[in-house]
Amino acid sequence: MRSRAEVIGKALLAAFAAASFWGISTASFAADSRGVKIPENDPRIVGNFDYGVCRGTNPKCYHDGWMTNRLNMVLLYTRTAGPRHANLGPALAPGLNPPLTAAHIVQNAIIKWMGDQGVGVDYTEDVNALAGALGPGSTYKAVIFASTSRDTLWKHGTAVVPARAVDTTTGAHLDAGKTALRQFMRAGGGFVAIHNAFGTEYNWPYYEGLLGNANYYDHGQFQNGTVNIVARQDSSTDGLPGSFGFKDEWYNLVPFPTKVKFLATVDENSLATKRTVHPGHGNFHPVAWCQYYDGGRAWMTTLGHDRDAFTDGSGFPGQAQFKQLIVNGILSAMGNKPFCVTDERDRDED
Repeated sequence: MRSRAEVIGKALLAAFAAASFWGISTASFAADSRGVKIPENDPRIVGNFDYGVCRGTNPKCYHDGWMTNRLNMVLLYTRTAGPRHANLGPALAPGLNPPLTAAHIVQNAIIKWMGDQGVGVDYTEDVNALAGALGPGSTYKAVIFASTSRDTLWKHGTAVVPARAVDTTTGAHLDAGKTALRQFMRAGGGFVAIHNAFGTEYNWPYYEGLLGNANYYDHGQFQNGTVNIVARQDSSTDGLPGSFGFKDEWYNLVPFPTKVKFLATVDENSLATKRTVHPGHGNFHPVAWCQYYDGGRAWMTTLGHDRDAFTDGSGFPGQAQFKQLIVNGILSAMGNKPFCVTDERDRDED
């Protein structure tokens, strides 16, 4: 086990490297064993917007005690309103917990992985079912958005006849899913974003803030890279090696996340193709982070493109470490493990 000094030293080196790459004074960085903070004058940050909520790493932004009867369960949401990752399998039938097949790799994996932790998983791709499940009094501890896409929370097809958009007797509340997610967070719920949950609800500022003031812009090739853990003292990274190989698309982000605790990065020097249009994120390219948001907990990772990453025993590079990161991230967002712990001097909030 490394000493605290060694851990701090590694985090500082990562911060200094990022500062050197971007030409920023290292004095503007704050780093310790709990992670690295990016200064707000970093040129990668094209916007650090006010989402009208309390957000950041300070637990005062969490609404503790609002719901005291939550069950040890999560809701998995995989609806796609645009591109669909192959690891999700065919679109699911309406309702809660419709039949799955072997092709539903992500759903089957999360049900199994969380079941091994004693956590129940309900799942759906029905936005009406989501709205009902996350509405007032929801007893889920967290909701997981796994490779959702586009306007996944919009109730498509209801208002073909314009009059129905204002006819409340027809159930034409077209954005009930958005309302339910917002109220779920405000009641102290947990949110987990996996992979193409970045690439979802581009034009809803609240959701962009929920992702940590971040969203998908583009990516390079699906390729091997090296993941570095930059927050070793966190329940979601506990037990992971300092670095491990993995294979993914390595999303570039606009905006760049702010006021979050960074958990893991990818070493861009390990990537053969760093970008398409976006210039990349240099020596600090985050792939996992966490924050408190509008009363709830939010844990995010851009990793999880390939089906084999969700398949135990597949031989996929870094599969076991990815699984551990996902499981512990979900458990922390649920509140079953300590969440996004930071030193007081390094806490951010709006």
